[in-house]
Amino acid sequence: MTAPMQVGYDDIARVWREADAIPEIGHAWLFDHLMPIGGDPGGPIFEGWTLLSALAAQTRRLRLGLLVTSNRFRPPAMLAKIATTVDIVSGGRLDFGIGAGSRPSHPLAKREYDAHGLPFHDAAQAVESLAEACTIIRRLWTEFEPFDVDDTHVQLTGAFGNPKPVQLPHPPILIGGRSSAVLRVAAEHAGLWNIPGGDIDDAIRRSTLLDRYCGEIGRDPASIVRSIHLPVSYDQPDATRVAIAEAIDAGFSHIVLGLPSPYPADVARWVADELIRTSA
Repeated sequence: MTAPMQVGYDDIARVWREADAIPEIGHAWLFDHLMPIGGDPGGPIFEGWTLLSALAAQTRRLRLGLLVTSNRFRPPAMLAKIATTVDIVSGGRLDFGIGAGSRPSHPLAKREYDAHGLPFHDAAQAVESLAEACTIIRRLWTEFEPFDVDDTHVQLTGAFGNPKPVQLPHPPILIGGRSSAVLRVAAEHAGLWNIPGGDIDDAIRRSTLLDRYCGEIGRDPASIVRSIHLPVSYDQPDATRVAIAEAIDAGFSHIVLGLPSPYPADVARWVADELIRTSA
């Protein structure tokens, strides 16, 4: 994962092109913020979906996505169209990451809503809207007749998606988050579930809770791939290797390695040599 803040476009594109040539690296990710949430608050940051489409056109093999889209930023029908475009540009390599949006307790995230004229509702509404969005987006990807929606938070008339994504029946849906409310949405809609790393015991507890919610709706918990984001230390690769091993032992088979910027030369090769192969 290359967070697209405090870094230049050419640097991110270089890392993605390098990673695309390394078979051990299976996927690459951006995040979805409109203003920096770390470092210089006035520093540069790129819009995630636009950048993702550009990187999709420069790669051939990597699966790719945003970890994760803020459902607060874009209406679901618009988001479905954007994601379809990226899936087509990439030749069917999109993993559709989505979440409820930033926590109100994160002031550096909250300010981006005010700065862009975006509403910032409470957490309950954010999760309800996420569940509605997942249903609507899937319908736009898979249904061939226009439909209307009159949900609590979304109203559509004559909704229809054309073209459809390359992937059938639709791109995999990854839901990111750790709250119990988001985990209930993941149990219903996700093919992958992602949690930020740092506290493996908490990640295990949350994964167990997801199992429970799957059981309550009659879904096999094993049908949801467990994904975790782990920060990389260039200076202390041993610590990163330990975190990878702990995550794999805990059942997290989808490992997202967060690369801090600036990115060293040949950093993707370093990741493969120092972190992936030694953890296999």
